[in-house]
Amino acid sequence: MEYKDTLLMMQTDFPMRGNLPQREPDIQAKWEEMNIYQKVQERTKGRPMFILHDGPPYANGDIHMGHALNKILKDFIVRYKSMSGYHAPYVPGWDTHGLPIEQALTNKGVKRKEMTVAEFRKLCTEYALEQIDNQRSQFKRLGVRGDWENPYITLKPEYEAQQIKVFGEMAKKGYIYKGKKPVYWSPSSESALAEAEIEYNDKRSPSIYVAFKVKDGKGVLDHDTEIVIWTTTPWTIPANLGISVHPDLTYVVVSTNGHKYVVAESLLEAVTKEIGWEEATVVQKVKGSDLENIVALHPLYNRDSLVMLGEHVTTDAGTGCVHTAPGHGEDDFLIGQKYGLDVLCPVDDKGYMTSEAEGFAGLFYDEANKPISQALEAAGALLKLSFITHSYPHDWRTKKPVIFRATAQWFASIKDFRNELLEAIKETKWVPAWGETRLFNMVRDRGDWCISRQRVWGVPIPVFYAENGQEIITDETINHVSELFRQHGSNIWFERDVKELLPEGFTHPGSPNGIFTKETDIMDVWFDSGSSHQAVLVEREDLVRPADLYLEGSDQYRGWFNSSLSTGVAVTGKAPYKGVLSHGFALDGEGRKMSKSLGNTVVPAKVMNQLGADILRLWVASVDYQADVRVSDAILKQVAEVYRKIRNTFRFLLGNLADFDPSADKVVYENLREVDQFMLVKLNNLIKNVRDAYENYEFAAIYHLVNNFCTLDLSAFYLDFAKDVLYIEAVNNSERRAIQTVLYDSLLALTKLVSPILSHTADEVWKFIPNVTGESVQLTDLPEYQELPNAKALEDKWTSFMKLRDDVLKALEEARNAKVIGKSLTAKVTLYVNDQTKALLDSIQENLKQLFIVSGFEVAGSYEQAPEQALKLETAAILITKAEGETCERCWIVTPEVGSDHDHPTLCSRCASVVKENYSHLA
Repeated sequence: MEYKDTLLMMQTDFPMRGNLPQREPDIQAKWEEMNIYQKVQERTKGRPMFILHDGPPYANGDIHMGHALNKILKDFIVRYKSMSGYHAPYVPGWDTHGLPIEQALTNKGVKRKEMTVAEFRKLCTEYALEQIDNQRSQFKRLGVRGDWENPYITLKPEYEAQQIKVFGEMAKKGYIYKGKKPVYWSPSSESALAEAEIEYNDKRSPSIYVAFKVKDGKGVLDHDTEIVIWTTTPWTIPANLGISVHPDLTYVVVSTNGHKYVVAESLLEAVTKEIGWEEATVVQKVKGSDLENIVALHPLYNRDSLVMLGEHVTTDAGTGCVHTAPGHGEDDFLIGQKYGLDVLCPVDDKGYMTSEAEGFAGLFYDEANKPISQALEAAGALLKLSFITHSYPHDWRTKKPVIFRATAQWFASIKDFRNELLEAIKETKWVPAWGETRLFNMVRDRGDWCISRQRVWGVPIPVFYAENGQEIITDETINHVSELFRQHGSNIWFERDVKELLPEGFTHPGSPNGIFTKETDIMDVWFDSGSSHQAVLVEREDLVRPADLYLEGSDQYRGWFNSSLSTGVAVTGKAPYKGVLSHGFALDGEGRKMSKSLGNTVVPAKVMNQLGADILRLWVASVDYQADVRVSDAILKQVAEVYRKIRNTFRFLLGNLADFDPSADKVVYENLREVDQFMLVKLNNLIKNVRDAYENYEFAAIYHLVNNFCTLDLSAFYLDFAKDVLYIEAVNNSERRAIQTVLYDSLLALTKLVSPILSHTADEVWKFIPNVTGESVQLTDLPEYQELPNAKALEDKWTSFMKLRDDVLKALEEARNAKVIGKSLTAKVTLYVNDQTKALLDSIQENLKQLFIVSGFEVAGSYEQAPEQALKLETAAILITKAEGETCERCWIVTPEVGSDHDHPTLCSRCASVVKENYSHLA
C-alpha cells in the first residue's frame, strides 16, 4: 500500500500563481458579458442611496498614477457601500473643454486660423471623444466598476444646457457682472486665468529702486524731495499712476548725496544698505496719513503720480512706498478706483507693449524690462538695479509666467455670498479634517471669480448686447439658449446668427432697430466642472443632490471642490456635497515628483501588464493616501509579495475544503473545540475592524488587518497545526470537520472583505467556494459581525496560550540552530511552569503536541525546578530534547508506538487505525 494515497492532501484547481496580467482581462470580459454594474444596481435598488460624485479628469493623454490612485480609491468606497446596505451608483465623468485640447490639435498641424470657429470646435469634440475612449479602457482595466457606457461628459448638449441654467440662476441673483479689472493673464495662452489655474515657480526678475520727484508737496514735503519705490516688474512703470503709502506708518525724509528721499522709517536701514547710500541723515519725519494727495511726477512721462493711502502696504520688503499701476494689480486697481484713477493697461493680449507705453511699443513685456530700466537711468531716476529669484505665478498649462492685466471680463461676485460659502464649509464633513481650514481660508480671502476666457473651445457665455451696449441676461434668453444647447449643442452659438439665437420676436428697449450682438468669450473650465452637481446629479434620474462624497486630489481645494461649492451655494444655498475626502500626490520611490524628463514615471498600464491591476489596487490600499504617496518597482514588488501570501491563504483554504459540504458537514459553534471557537472570535474581530475601517475610509488598516490575519492567525498558527488533522485523519473525523468549518467561514468572510480591494481575485476565488450562490461576490453583502458566546474569555485565554506558544517556538528555533533537533516534529518539549501557566495548560482540552507541532510534550515541574540547560522565558522554562521512538511513515510524528500494529509496522497507532478503518481496499 502507498500510504501517501491515504492522505487527504489539498485538492483545488485554484492556481497558485495569480498570472494576473493574463487572467484579469478574462474576468473583466465576464463582468461585461453579465453586465455586472447593472446587476449590482438592480440588487441594491430601494436601499438608502450613497452617491460618490466623480470629479472629471481631463480628457487628454494616457492615465497616470494619480489617476489610478484616485479612481481606485473611489472604487473601494463604491464597492464597499453597495455590499453594506446602500444603493451606490457610480457615474464616471470627463472634463473636455479648455486650452490643452486646442494646443494638442495645433501640435498635430491643425490650422486654426484657416477654418471657422465651429469647424475647429468640431475637431476639438472629435479629439476629446477619442481621448475619452482611450482613458475609459484604461480605467476599466483597473477594475473600476461604473456606468462606463453612460458617463457624463462636459461637452454633451444636456450637460451644457444645465450649465447655462446655473449661469442664468447666478446672474438672476446678481452674482454675475462684467467689469474691467486686473486678472491673471497668460500671454502664452492669450487668455484670462482663474486662481485655480495658477502655479508658483521660481523666476529671475530685475529688482529696481526708482525715485519719483515731488511736484506738489501740499506743504508737507519740499519741492526738491523724491519718493522712492521698489518693484520687480519694471515693465509696469509706464502704467504707473500713483504711489501708495500706509496711513499708520512713519515715513522719513533722508538727506544723502545731495538728494532728499522719502522711505518708511522701519525700512530705512535695509534700503540704505541695498542702494548703498552713505551718511543718510534723517531731516524730517511724517505720518503716512499726512502724505495723502501729494503729487509726484512720473519719471518717464509728463504725467502726475498721486500719493494715496492704502492698508495693503506692508514693510516686508521694499520702501514702504508702493508703485501703483491700477491696470496691473488687484490692490492697485482697488485703491485706484477709490481715488478715481484710470485703469491704464499698455499691454496687449499676447503680452506686447502697446502705443500707450510710449517709447516701448511692440516690445514683449519681459523684454521691455531692460530698455525701461535704461530709460529710468537716463532720466536720473534709477537708484539701484539688481536681480532676484523669487516665487512667481505661472500658467499651469503652458508653464510660462503670467501677468496681472486689466481687461473687460465676466466675474462671479464671491463677496456677495461669501458668508453662505463659509457656513456651507462648516456644515461639510472633511477628511482629513484640515481640509476644512484650508478651503475656509481660501474662500475667506479670495477675490471675485473671473469666469470668462478669450478662447473658442468651451461653453459660450450666454449674453447678448443691445445696440446701446446694455447686457441682456433674462430668464427668457437663458431658457431659450439652454434649450437650443440641449437640442443642438453649444456649437450652435458660433454657427447661427445672433437673431437665430434669440427667442422669436425678442425685443429690447436698448435696441430700437432690432440689432443685437452676442458675447464671444467662453466660460472658465472650472465653471464647466463646477456645474456638475446640476448637470449630473440633478439631470440624471439615478443620482441625487447633494452627493454624499466628493473625492479628489488635494490640489482640488482650489479647483473642483472650490468651484463646485461656489456654484452650488449660489444656486441652492447649500454645498453640493455632504463630505469631502482628499488624497495626496503619487511620487516616485524617493519622494520626487514624477516627470518624463527625470525618467522616474511609474505608468499604470505598464504595472498592469507586468503585475496586474490587483497589485496596483493593493498598493493603493497599503499607503497613507491622505498624504503624498510613493510608488516604485521595489515598493510594488513588496506589495506583490503580500498579495502572494493572501492568494496562497485562499488556495490553502480552498484546497482543504474539496470534500466539505457546508450544508451537511458544518459543525455548530457550540460543538467546536475551544481553539476553533477562538479562531472564529478572531475572524469576527477581523470582520468588525475591517468594516469599521471601510466606513472611515482607512484602507491601509484593512491591508494590515487582512495581511496579519492571513499570515499570523491563519498561516503561522491555525493552518500550521491544522495540517496534522486535515491530511491525516479520516474524512469525517469530528476534529477535521470542525477545522473545515472554521476554514469555510474564514474563506467566505475573507473573500467578501477583500472584494472591494482585490476585486478580480475575490471573483476568481468565489467560483471555487463550495455551495455559494450568486454568480459574483459583488452580488453579495459583507459578512456581519456576530457577538459569539464567551468571546472575551476565549480571546484572553488563547492570547495567553499564543504567548506561551511563541516562547516554545523560540526555544525550538534555538535547539534547531544548536543541532539538537531537526524539524520540530523530531522534538519533545518539556515545560517547567509557574502556577498561572500550569492553570492555563490544565484548562486546554486540545492536543498540545499538535498545537506546538512536536512529537512529545510534558509539564515536568515548577519553574524553579527547571534544569540549567532549559531556556528560561517569561511564560515557562523550556527544555527541548529529541523525541523518543521511530518516525511514522504517514504522519511524520516520532513515537515509540511505531510498529505496534503488525499489519502496518511503519505507522503509529493513530495512522494504523485510520488506514485500517478507511483504506483497507487499497491493501
